[in-house]
Amino acid sequence: MTKLSIRAVEHADIQKTIAPWAWLPDEAPLEMPRQSLTDTTASAGSVTPVTSPRNIAMRRLMLLAGTLFMAGLSAIAPFYLYAREGWDGTEMLAFGIFMVLITAISCWFVSGLMGLVVMLRGKDQADLMFAAHPQTPRTRTALLMPLYNEDARASFARLAQIDASLARLGASAAFDIFVLSDSTKEEAITSELSVFQSFRMNAGSKAFYRRRTDNAERKVGNLSEWIRRFGAAYENMIVLDADSTMAGETLLRMVDAMERNPGVGMIQTAPVIIKARTIFARVSQYSVRLYGRVAAAGLAYWTGSESSYWGHNAIIRTRAFAACCGLPSLKGKKPFGGHILSHDVVEAALIRRAGWAVHVTAALDGSWEETPPSITDFIRRDHRWFQGNLQHLGLIGAKGLSPMSRLQLVMGCMAYLSSPLWLASLMVGLFIQMFYPVDWTSFFYILNPQFTPFMLASFLSGVLLIGPKFMGAALVLSRPAERRAFGGRRAIAKGMAAEIALSAILAPILMVANTKAFIQILSGHDAGWTAQQREADGLAWSDAFRAMRWQMAAGVAFIIPLCVRPDLATWFAPIVLPLLLAAPISVWTSRVRSGDRLAAKGFLVTPAQDGVSVNPAVLHTPRSPLRAVAGGVLAPVVAPAMVPARAPEL
Repeated sequence: MTKLSIRAVEHADIQKTIAPWAWLPDEAPLEMPRQSLTDTTASAGSVTPVTSPRNIAMRRLMLLAGTLFMAGLSAIAPFYLYAREGWDGTEMLAFGIFMVLITAISCWFVSGLMGLVVMLRGKDQADLMFAAHPQTPRTRTALLMPLYNEDARASFARLAQIDASLARLGASAAFDIFVLSDSTKEEAITSELSVFQSFRMNAGSKAFYRRRTDNAERKVGNLSEWIRRFGAAYENMIVLDADSTMAGETLLRMVDAMERNPGVGMIQTAPVIIKARTIFARVSQYSVRLYGRVAAAGLAYWTGSESSYWGHNAIIRTRAFAACCGLPSLKGKKPFGGHILSHDVVEAALIRRAGWAVHVTAALDGSWEETPPSITDFIRRDHRWFQGNLQHLGLIGAKGLSPMSRLQLVMGCMAYLSSPLWLASLMVGLFIQMFYPVDWTSFFYILNPQFTPFMLASFLSGVLLIGPKFMGAALVLSRPAERRAFGGRRAIAKGMAAEIALSAILAPILMVANTKAFIQILSGHDAGWTAQQREADGLAWSDAFRAMRWQMAAGVAFIIPLCVRPDLATWFAPIVLPLLLAAPISVWTSRVRSGDRLAAKGFLVTPAQDGVSVNPAVLHTPRSPLRAVAGGVLAPVVAPAMVPARAPEL
């Protein structure tokens, strides 16, 4: 069968999955072959991107040395504690789990410290040099928003905000907007069709809509179908989530960076959370807003041109993605087999394998997202991500990946495996203590603290855990404008205290939730694909008790051995009490009224975000007429014909 006939068959298959009507441009097909994870012909080490920092090896050596130093320092106390009377199997297990956890925590601490230094020196965009005044784009870019049973009015309102920002800058002609629906609920579909008509008539950029009736491969299949039909017409694509918003200035700077750096395949921004109302959402928003840039800057510093992708708020070179990111189906049954769920980091690894640069940047503001309003909604979403990241255990050894790509796959797994490891560490440690006599001096250690190896280990672990939070605060305090935007020094101190306290309360609840998810995944339970809850006000008590039954059971399970060693109660109280009170905590943190009251008292105050970048862009005179890409070759622009496949029936 010839390539032409194969394309014809593929096109016919695609048409069968499209809903009765769509509003689409002329097709510009782009091949997207399935990739092999056992292919030995391609190697990321064979090509060094031009945008790779010259001293990248030294940066990574610094990260390694710092991680080993901090982990080794933290290991001295537990090593001494366990070695006093010789090692047994349980103590070796406890020490091994501790070393895995403390090494991961040390790595993120050192990475954050690197990010703080970079941002204090103003070197956070040294590798890509984003233009303060980008020129008018010479290429066309597609803005892609996949939808799956979302609130259409809210999603299109976010697109309207982006469109208005581009129109204000006079850049609408350089961007086309595509709404790629995978919705299955009749009310969601009807709302999408209705709202799209109004949006299209008022948009400055050309707007298109397509809905699939076959949701094969979920978001991956949604984007792949678009690339195979329309990808050749666009040099770049910017992938959005249904809750994403981006400033026009940010979009222009991203496109400008891609045009100036033809070897870059992907640039991932560091979105911050906005529109949080409940206490749970406000904690996430404050944490990301105050500390997130330091973490992103550190990651960007040592990964260089071999960084990662988070699935949204990123610009991607379309032909690079098409050539490299046709994901294969994993062998075996779900949940480890089948389609790759956490596809983003895998796609970044495959783009890098082909020689393209992949960058994360903390230098661009104007990139926003929203977060689940309650802990139960967050847990539901995290279960799916946990399953996807566990699939990566089988991909770490894929042929041709760069060492940095493999490391980031490992780090993604550790982000979730740390919860069951933490719980295992607590259980093993408590089991060991059952063989020692009651020591009431440890119960009153707060009133009469004594410098013991256990206290030293706890202190160092605490420093590593909350250290990045103080790094983020130090950055904000060093910038007068940002300090004022956060409400001043006193408001920052109050916000940090509230965030640290609330995060400590929520941590055991999430620990048990992720451990439960881990057990379910190992037993063959598939997380499925459900629409995300983005707005809610209050969790019902009955739902809270039902959702938190595992947490409360775990709290009771901890109490049983503590009855044998009651002197350890003060040490385990920060773990046990949140578990026992998980249901009321879930209800309290899910209420908008509670969140508003907390903010009114000056806690968790973040800068107001209205979708306008704080660093406005001023366009230079256009360098040349806008040009489109067809088959990888620049060609004069021909505006796509907006011909509906069928007249809308509303």
